Amino acid sequence: MLKPKVKQNSVDLYFMDARSKLIDIAAFMDRVERDGLTDDFRYRAFKDALNQLDADKRAEAVLRALSDPTLEPIEAAITKAACGAWPEKPR
Repeated sequence: MLKPKVKQNSVDLYFMDARSKLIDIAAFMDRVERDGLTDDFRYRAFKDALNQLDADKRAEAVLRALSDPTLEPIEAAITKAACGAWPEKPR
């Protein structure tokens, strides 16, 4: 495996992209809250996922916060597409 001669600075490489995404997230949250849709299960899961950013394995914790934790497969899908969050997660 080839390694660069000089170690790349992750902040230099990815900060502007992460900054842009953070601004998008803030704007999304402002719109949802302004529209009074904070009880939507997807938004609740989104907020829960944001709380996982302080976890040790944050990427895994965020993914788990947005995923269906059940182990048994469902008999039939109730929608045509994934919705990105588990609708039956308790509050």
